[in-house]
Amino acid sequence: MFKTFTLVGVFMILGLLASGQTMPVNLDELKFDSPTEQAYWEYHTVSQDHLSLFRAVHASESQDSKKWDELVNILDKKFEKKGQSENFIRTIFEKSHQNLFKSYEKHATFNQMLNDGRFDCVSGTATLGMLLDRYGFEYEIIETDYHVFLVVNHEEKPILLESTLRVGGMITSPSEVEKYIQAYLPEEKGNYLNLNQRIGSPDILDSEKTIFRKVSLSQLAGLQYYNDAIMHFNEQAYRVAASQLEKAHNLYDSDRIEGLKDLAIDQAYKNLGVDLKK
Repeated sequence: MFKTFTLVGVFMILGLLASGQTMPVNLDELKFDSPTEQAYWEYHTVSQDHLSLFRAVHASESQDSKKWDELVNILDKKFEKKGQSENFIRTIFEKSHQNLFKSYEKHATFNQMLNDGRFDCVSGTATLGMLLDRYGFEYEIIETDYHVFLVVNHEEKPILLESTLRVGGMITSPSEVEKYIQAYLPEEKGNYLNLNQRIGSPDILDSEKTIFRKVSLSQLAGLQYYNDAIMHFNEQAYRVAASQLEKAHNLYDSDRIEGLKDLAIDQAYKNLGVDLKK
């Protein structure tokens, strides 16, 4: 695919990248785990509030948004003084780590992050993306095989935010941004993607570089459902996995989500004699 490029090419690549497709959401066709989860989806359809989508996975009626609200209040005050500056982007990154990102754990959900500070690249990138949205920054979320990160376009300069790195995770050096992106670009001979490997690891395997594309916050919420579905799939809970993948697919029309959904339906029939197509 992309082999080498200059800094100017960073934005050219981001501009040329295909974006994932979003499916029209039909709540009547989805099976929710709880009334709280359904309420989050209904609220999102009315308000387009992305926070509700990320809180929907393993939603708890007792879950409050205190930690999120505290962070937003801090940043609102900082924004009054710093405005849309690189310094404020750094403040978003640092305050997110101080207030929410306590310990990295593969595949931790957004609600786990709110509860006790466990986070991964999906919940971390979701946090940074929603905050950048709030303050009017332009950015792109990049999905790779097993990892996501984002690039901010600030004053025609790319700033890369790697949520899983407390130290060194905000990359402002043009050469370092280029080096980081280059490491994730797909190889022409990249192997087939492993469908039941969850997204959440920043580790790069040369044999597993097949995906590099832009996704929206809603699609990223779909990937959180995809992660949860894989956990159930690996536990052979195929019915639950298929249900989570249906919700994931409603948010993000992705080949890997559709592929795992088909596989879950197939495995349910072969191993359990259950026809999930009915």
